[in-house]
Amino acid sequence: MEGEAPVNAGSPATQQSTLTTQQKTLVQEAKLRPAQSAAAIMAEHPAATVAPALQALNPGFAQDILAEFAAGFRHEVLSAAPAEIARQWERNLDYEQGSIGRMMEPAYAVFRPEITVGVATEQLRTLVRTRFITYCYVTDASGKLTGIITMRDLLFAENGTLLETIMLRNPFYLKPGTPLAGAMKLVLDRHYPVYPVCDDNGVLLGLVRGQAMFEEQNLEITAQVGSMVGVEKEERLATPWQQSLKFRHPWLQLNLLTAFVAGAVVALFQDTVDRLVILALFLPVLAGQSGNTGCQALAVTLRGLTLGELKPGNERMLVTKEALLGLMNGALVGLVAALGMYIVASYQHTPNALLLAVVVWLAMIGSCVASGISGAMVPLTLKRFGADPATASSIFLTTATDVVSMGLLLGLATLLIR
Repeated sequence: MEGEAPVNAGSPATQQSTLTTQQKTLVQEAKLRPAQSAAAIMAEHPAATVAPALQALNPGFAQDILAEFAAGFRHEVLSAAPAEIARQWERNLDYEQGSIGRMMEPAYAVFRPEITVGVATEQLRTLVRTRFITYCYVTDASGKLTGIITMRDLLFAENGTLLETIMLRNPFYLKPGTPLAGAMKLVLDRHYPVYPVCDDNGVLLGLVRGQAMFEEQNLEITAQVGSMVGVEKEERLATPWQQSLKFRHPWLQLNLLTAFVAGAVVALFQDTVDRLVILALFLPVLAGQSGNTGCQALAVTLRGLTLGELKPGNERMLVTKEALLGLMNGALVGLVAALGMYIVASYQHTPNALLLAVVVWLAMIGSCVASGISGAMVPLTLKRFGADPATASSIFLTTATDVVSMGLLLGLATLLIR
């Protein structure tokens, strides 16, 4: 059991109340930026100012900032932090970004099983003055976690009771190498405020707070929306415009290239468009409806991948379901679109008004089916190739829906209307 702790060794929430005005400002500025930019701002301040500010941030984010510091400045920050915090930060740097190991905090209330409740309580009286304690952890001589004690059990136990008699045995714990997304699936039905982190042998390495995990996961989820349209996860409101341009422009160039592909499809049927100009009115209608159908399928698929609901082997069932939904939605929406085509064609005295309506209906069905399949297949394909399923998925989906919808409408009109 460690002795009395230095001040400023508590949780991020506790840390906020002990910061100077300058440090609080630094924390707020860092929260608005990605790790690289936040590190650049913090590096302009003395290490003694930066160390407490890092402790007030989400542990995973603080670790990412620490990793961005130059080696010399990082050493200064570690030297300015409390010894046990510095040791934990150094150990955390050995783990991959986005893993549980990057988010670990030191476990302070650690006892041996032969300690009595009275002895443990006296030691806790000193600890709780400077640290945020939620559970007590019981380890054997090798450091292996053997049990957890809640404050309620400690409060109602007799002073002479051994900790091993009141501890909860075989406690649940996380492993440091587990990615955050994987850890969130494991804790989905637990909702504990704090989770111990142990290695493969069950040796206690530290702890991670549920709040910190959910904050980090929330950032990932909000970043997913931007990733779909080519906005990097690192970009925030405070990101300099030069960096934002660097992040976004390559994806816009890719989007332009895919737009040329859709334009080439229309060019293949230029004679049909010249002959049946009315079709141009319904090209954006089909593209919009099929695009929305694809985005619905995309959103559901990404949600399933994020929450771990899509089990291996169920991909075909998902694609089949989205194709069926596309078929039914396309048929129903297509009826309204076909009626619109018939009314417009009749009003303009266009020959073959009824046949044009049938073309629109069939094209709507085909394009919605294709969009549903694409909405499911795009993230699944990206994941299979090891990429983030959300990365520019909307751009690829838009290309597929535009090409298919325009190609079907103009192709069917070319075949059916002479």
